[in-house]
Amino acid sequence: MAPLSQAKRVVIKIGSALLVDPVKGGLNSRWLVGLAADVNEMKARGQDVVLVSSGSIALGRGVLGLPRAELALEQSQAAAAVGQIRLARAYEEALAPHGITTAQVLVTLEDSADRRRYLNSRATMEQLLSLGVVPIVNENDTVATDEIRYGDNDRLAAQVAVTVGADLLILLSDVDGLYTANPAYDVNATRYDVIERITPAIEAVAGDAGSGLSKGGMKTKVMAAKTATSAGCEMIITLGSRVNPLKSIEQGASLTRFLAEDDPQAARKRWITSMKPQGQITLDTGAARALGQGKSLLPAGVASVNGSFGRGDPVEIIAPDGTCLGQGLTRYTADEARAIQGHKSDEIEALLGYPGRAALIHRDDMALSSFSL
Repeated sequence: MAPLSQAKRVVIKIGSALLVDPVKGGLNSRWLVGLAADVNEMKARGQDVVLVSSGSIALGRGVLGLPRAELALEQSQAAAAVGQIRLARAYEEALAPHGITTAQVLVTLEDSADRRRYLNSRATMEQLLSLGVVPIVNENDTVATDEIRYGDNDRLAAQVAVTVGADLLILLSDVDGLYTANPAYDVNATRYDVIERITPAIEAVAGDAGSGLSKGGMKTKVMAAKTATSAGCEMIITLGSRVNPLKSIEQGASLTRFLAEDDPQAARKRWITSMKPQGQITLDTGAARALGQGKSLLPAGVASVNGSFGRGDPVEIIAPDGTCLGQGLTRYTADEARAIQGHKSDEIEALLGYPGRAALIHRDDMALSSFSL
């Protein structure tokens, strides 16, 4: 069975060269209709789908009549502002006939580098996916400058895959996989079918050249693979220009698979436990028992809060007898946690003066040891 049909949550990266006609600068509508049909099939069998799409600058460039040469920063940001509206509308119109709701999500590098923003992004994406929505993610080129940019959507897609806990990332490219050399210049170049581990030798064969409308070359794709696979997410590079690019994968299209080092849940737990805790949250017996059953930590189950920590910081989770049960990422500051400890979630707004999240630490943001009460 193809890895695509096995995946529960899939992130798909779509480059500008696929979505935008390279000559006319307009939308490649026929290709987008085929992609939408593929996404519909995936949704029909219960898979979560996230699309990471380039194209806003390329679309806006055509509308504004800007040259095809390298644009100044302010020109790129203006083109992104104009093109992003058209990009979001294009996906909405392509998926709406299938009864699929879309959402626009714009991010910058800061959103994943900062734990608080990261948790907020993760919570929003989880909510969208739970409601059956297909998020359309793009870098926020209108506000991002070089120091807060991903710079290419290959690495952005990998980070999105990590954020949402995807088990498969697909990069739809202008080539059908990673080759031993550039196949455009070396007739003896052969494609890697499966890469179990990204070695220095694999990194060395990746080049930098990209197509005219896209920024990412094979080097950025291998970098994306390192990020994704280390977080438990398999990655595929395949030719994206086919009319039904995702169905083609299931039908045996040529591609390169980068195998995951672990599963997403185990990788995330390792990441959480690798951080130095900034405080401790002690539970009552009922809360400790609930955590053992796989539930989130609610404020009502907190007996005490120690330390000074901010939103998104790691804290130790302590049992009533003083045993450390594990670590988790808190959704409240230490002061907020103290204010709401022992109270029901529907009392949070009255206590803090603003509505908050129901869980103090969500079950997906915990790494717990085995224990019993």
